[in-house]
Amino acid sequence: MLDYPALSAVAAVIREGSFERAALALGITPSAVSQRVRGLEERLGAVLVVRGQPCGASDLGRSLCAHLDRVRLLEGEVAPLLPQPAQDGQRRLPLKVAVNSDSLATWFPRAVATFGQTVDTPLDLTLDDEAHTADRLRSGEVLAAVTADPRPVQGCRTLRLGALRYRACASPEFARRYFRGGVTREALSSAPCLRFDRRDRLQARWAEDVLGFEFDAPTFTVASTHAFLDFARAGLAWGMQPAALAEPHLADGHLVELVPGKPLDTTLYWTVARLPVSALPRLTDAVRQAAAEGLV
Repeated sequence: MLDYPALSAVAAVIREGSFERAALALGITPSAVSQRVRGLEERLGAVLVVRGQPCGASDLGRSLCAHLDRVRLLEGEVAPLLPQPAQDGQRRLPLKVAVNSDSLATWFPRAVATFGQTVDTPLDLTLDDEAHTADRLRSGEVLAAVTADPRPVQGCRTLRLGALRYRACASPEFARRYFRGGVTREALSSAPCLRFDRRDRLQARWAEDVLGFEFDAPTFTVASTHAFLDFARAGLAWGMQPAALAEPHLADGHLVELVPGKPLDTTLYWTVARLPVSALPRLTDAVRQAAAEGLV
C-alpha cells in the first residue's frame, strides 16, 4: 500500500516547486516534508522529486501524483455521503485537461463556460500540440484531452468531435511579393512561413494535400495562436490560420488565401478517462456541444 500522507508531500513539492512552499501549503515544517519525501523514496527505491530550483518530478513521481489526483477525485465523490464530511479546508481539486492552442483560441472556451455554469469544479488546462495531447493522457498527467490522435487509450473512451478548419493566409502585400506568379514549389521555398513549434506540420500538410509537393522555406516559430495571426497580418510570413479567426480578416482585406477555397481540416477527438467522477460526463457533454457549434 502507498503511504498517502507521504505521497501528498511529494505532490505538494512538485506542485509548489520547493520544500518550503510545500510545507506552507501543508501546514507542516519543511523538515517534516523532507522526511516524508525521503522516506517514501527509500521505501520505493526510486527518486520521486528531482531537486532543483524549482523542484520537478521524475517519471515515477509524475505517475504517482497523477494516481493521487485520481484517488482524491474519487474520494470527493463519496464525501457528501459520509455522516460527518471532513471540513479540512482542502482546496477543490481541478479536472486536468490537455487542449491544443487553436482550440483554446476558438471553440473550446464555450465548452468551459457551459461547464462552469453548471458544475462547481475547476479545470486545469495544459496546452500542447493536438498530435501530442493524447500522450499527456497516456502518461496520466490529465484526465481528458482534445486530440488529433484517434488511437485508443487504455481506460479511456474516444469520441469524434469534428474538424478544425485552417486556411493558408498571408497579407496582400506579402502575397504580391512572393506569389505574383502563383503558389509554386519555388515560391513556397523562398517565402517565409510560420510554424507554432518544431512539431507543427500544418503548413507542410497543406502543401502536400492541396498542392502535391513538399517545400523547404525560412521559418519563424511563433508559439501563440493570436500572435500567429498578427504576424501574418503584419506581412512577416504566411501560415495556416484557424478559419474562425482568419475569416473576418479575409473579409476586410487584411489577409488573403494563398489558394482560395483550399482549406485544410484537422479532425479532433475527445478522449476522456473512464472514472466514476460525476464532473467528467458533464464536461464531455459541454465539449461535444461546443464542438458541434464550432467545428466542421
